[in-house]
Amino acid sequence: MNEISHILFCLGGALAAGLILSRLAKLIDLPAVTAYLIAGVLIGPFCLGQLGVPGLGFNSVAEVDSFKVLSEIALGFIAFTMGNEFRIPKLREIGKQATFVAVFQAICATIFVDAALIALHFAFPHVITVPAALVLGAIATATAPAATLMVINQYKAKGKVTDILMPVVALDDAVGLIVFSISFGIAKGMMSGKTDIISIAVNPVIEIVLSLTLGFIVGLLFTWLERFFKSRSKRLAMSVTFVLLTVAVSLLKFEQLPYGLYIGFSPLLSCMMLGTVFCNICDFSEELMDRLDRWTAPLFVLFFVISGAELKLTVFTEIMYVVVGVVYILFRSAGKYLGARWSSGIMHCGPQIRKYLGITLLPQAGVALGMANTVKGMEGMDLVFNVALFAVLVYEIVGPSFTKWALTSAGEITPQGKTDARAHVKRASKLHHHFGIGKKHE
Repeated sequence: MNEISHILFCLGGALAAGLILSRLAKLIDLPAVTAYLIAGVLIGPFCLGQLGVPGLGFNSVAEVDSFKVLSEIALGFIAFTMGNEFRIPKLREIGKQATFVAVFQAICATIFVDAALIALHFAFPHVITVPAALVLGAIATATAPAATLMVINQYKAKGKVTDILMPVVALDDAVGLIVFSISFGIAKGMMSGKTDIISIAVNPVIEIVLSLTLGFIVGLLFTWLERFFKSRSKRLAMSVTFVLLTVAVSLLKFEQLPYGLYIGFSPLLSCMMLGTVFCNICDFSEELMDRLDRWTAPLFVLFFVISGAELKLTVFTEIMYVVVGVVYILFRSAGKYLGARWSSGIMHCGPQIRKYLGITLLPQAGVALGMANTVKGMEGMDLVFNVALFAVLVYEIVGPSFTKWALTSAGEITPQGKTDARAHVKRASKLHHHFGIGKKHE
C-alpha cells in the first residue's frame, strides 16, 4: 500500500468509526462528540491499532501525530465560530457578566487544584512536587471550546445559559494563558532557584496582544476583500482561506530575542478575534457562518476521533497518576462549578445560569494538553502530562453528557432541538413545489 492510500484509509476509517459510534450513542442518548472520542480510543494505537492492519486504525502514536495539521485547522475554525458570539449588541447585554464569570471561575479552579495538590504533596512528598502542583493548577483553568460548541450545535441549544456560556468559554482561553504563564514561570523559578519576570509577566501579555492584533488586522482585510465576491460559494471559500492563513501565521514563533523575550501567537485567540471582527462588520455574516458550520462538520468529526486516538489508556495502569488525576478532577470540577455559581450570583445573573453554567464548563481537551505539552520532558514534570491525559480522557468522555444534561435541565435543549436531514429536505421540497421557496442562489 502506498503512502497516499494509507493516509486516505486512515482518514476514511476515522470518519467511518466516528459515524458508526455516533449512531450507537444516539440509541442511549449520548452526545455525538462523546461517541467520536470513544471511536478514536478504539481505533487508536493503544487498541485496534496494535493489530497493525492498514486502514483499521492508527498503528502508532507517530501516525496519529502526523495528522496534527487537521487538529490545528479544526481548532482554528472552532475559534472562528466562537468569535461569532462576540457580537456587540450581545456583548452590551452580557459582556460584563461573561468577563467577570470567565476570570473568576478560572481562578477558582486554579486555587482549588493548587490547594488540594499542595496538601497532597505535604502528605505524600514522593507523589507530587509543589512546582508540578502549580502547573496542574494552571492547566485546570482551560475549558474545551470544541466539545461545548459541538453539543450546542447538535442539540440547537438556545437560551440565557447558552448565551453566556460561549463568551465565557472563549475568554477562558485568554485567562488560562495568563495564569499558566505565571504559574509555569514560578514553577521554573522554584526548580532553578531563581525567578524570571520576563517569562512570568511580559511574554504572556505580548502573546495575547499580538494574537488579538493579528486577528483584528486579518479580520479587517477579510471584510474588505469579501465585497469583491458576490457568490456564496466564493465567499465561503474566502472564509476558509483566511482561517487557514490566520492559523498558519499564528503557529510561527520567534524565540531568539534578547532578555528571554519571544514573539508568538495563540491560534485560538487570533482566529477568535478574526471571527469577532468579521461578524460585527459584515452584514451577511450569520448566513455565511451557517454555511461554514455545514462545511466543517466532517472536519470536526475527524478532530475528535484523532483527539480520542491520542489518549493513552496506559495512564490507568499507574496508580500514582490515577490518584493525582482523581484529586485533580474532583477539585477542578468543584472550582469550576462553585466559581461559576458564586461569580454569576455576584453579577446578578438568572437562577438558571447560577445553577447550571458551572456544569457546562467541565470538558477539557486540546488547550489543556497544549499547556501540558509545554512542560513535557522537563525534569520532575512527567507527572503533569500524564495526569492531564488522564483528566482529558475522563472529562472528554463524560463532560459532553454533563453539558447536555445541564442545558436540558435549564430548558435550553428540547426534543425539537434535534434536526433530521431527511425531514428538512422533504419540507424544503414541499415549500419549493408550492411556493417557489428554496431556490439556490449563487
